[in-house]
Amino acid sequence: MANTKSAAKRARQTVKRSLHNRSVVTRLRTMQKTVRSVQTPSPEQVRTLISAIDKAAKRGIIHENAANRRKARLNKALAGAK
Repeated sequence: MANTKSAAKRARQTVKRSLHNRSVVTRLRTMQKTVRSVQTPSPEQVRTLISAIDKAAKRGIIHENAANRRKARLNKALAGAK
């Protein structure tokens, strides 16, 4: 339990941000599964996924290196599928 008003506020903010960040990560995972499961994903789907990964990294939801790794694996999988 927080001892001060500011600590209580920080705890509330942490809970709110954690919920939001978890939903973003879940959405990314779902998008990745969708793109990878399709035989030939459209360029629009790939662009949307890469954009979402970049936005998550920019906002600190996922680490920058993790974003680069995800994009590299996606591009490698798409190149191998062709």
